[in-house]
Amino acid sequence: MKKITITLISLILSNFAFSQEQEGKLLENRVILFQLEEEEDTIEFVVVDTTLQEKKPLFLWCQGSLPLPLFGEIEDYGFYFFGGGITNLNEEKIKESYHIVVISMPKTPILARKENLNNSYQYIPDKNNPRTFLPAYVKADYLQNYVDRANKVLSYLGQKDWVDPQKLVVAGHSQGSKVATKIATSNSAVTHLGLFSTNPFGRIDQFTRQARLDAQVGKISWEKADSMMNEQYAFFRQTNHTDSIKANPSLKAWKSFSETFYDDWLTLDIPIYLAYGTEDRIADLCDLVPLFFIQANKSNLTLKRYIGLEHNFFEVEEDGQVNQEKGHWKTVMGAFLDWVE
Repeated sequence: MKKITITLISLILSNFAFSQEQEGKLLENRVILFQLEEEEDTIEFVVVDTTLQEKKPLFLWCQGSLPLPLFGEIEDYGFYFFGGGITNLNEEKIKESYHIVVISMPKTPILARKENLNNSYQYIPDKNNPRTFLPAYVKADYLQNYVDRANKVLSYLGQKDWVDPQKLVVAGHSQGSKVATKIATSNSAVTHLGLFSTNPFGRIDQFTRQARLDAQVGKISWEKADSMMNEQYAFFRQTNHTDSIKANPSLKAWKSFSETFYDDWLTLDIPIYLAYGTEDRIADLCDLVPLFFIQANKSNLTLKRYIGLEHNFFEVEEDGQVNQEKGHWKTVMGAFLDWVE
């Protein structure tokens, strides 16, 4: 068995504020930072608080896709805490009852300088290639790796006297909901599962559905839609071919995240909360999930539709444009927290 040890983190950036009085290190006077070191990986994660004195259950937030650092340097601001999107979710409300845990994306720095961030705040090693990620991240970006890392963090934290083991809430958005699903099916300590803007059928199918819809409403021709769908089939064949994955490691993520997930939900007896916006093409097939639960005589699913909202729970205007000024994450998360309680 690999030995996992907790280590203190030495970071060279001079503006970090650290506490020497408790386990972990206080970073940017915002979160407490931990490392779990293994032979082949170092798992970095944060507890979103400045002290760990009160005993509370854990709320593990599984962030979405791509190498977004937990902190990113922003012009005239300094290091901003992205936290995998947790700052959008009314974190202060969550912290009243839980220790919030966010795990860093694999092979991605906790803090990233502005010269290593593209326009979407994703970590890039070369600013001249804004869509090229670290090869180590690309190799590590697959479902089972996220699940294994999370379970190691939960196992470690489960031994702490400031953690209440009676409840463990695991929730995720988009790709993170798939990670959360697999954590719940592999970890009996999970008591509540929250799924936001997920695709119960994986990932690839959404592009096929979009092409069909675009043809139906006249946005593109059926000939174009047919061509686009055939391209998706060809791409999916690649993701399921061993030699193709060896030549292009990024295909491993597509393969692992394109499996179905509704069948995993049906194996669970814990309460499951499924929320999505009606304008989110990715989440269209969530409408079918209650039928599977009814068929299986299971009643542990709660489904919540948010009318007129898109993938990140922003409003969509009549012309189809997303209104970035009208976000509803706090409302969405508030309803979930009320449901858990």
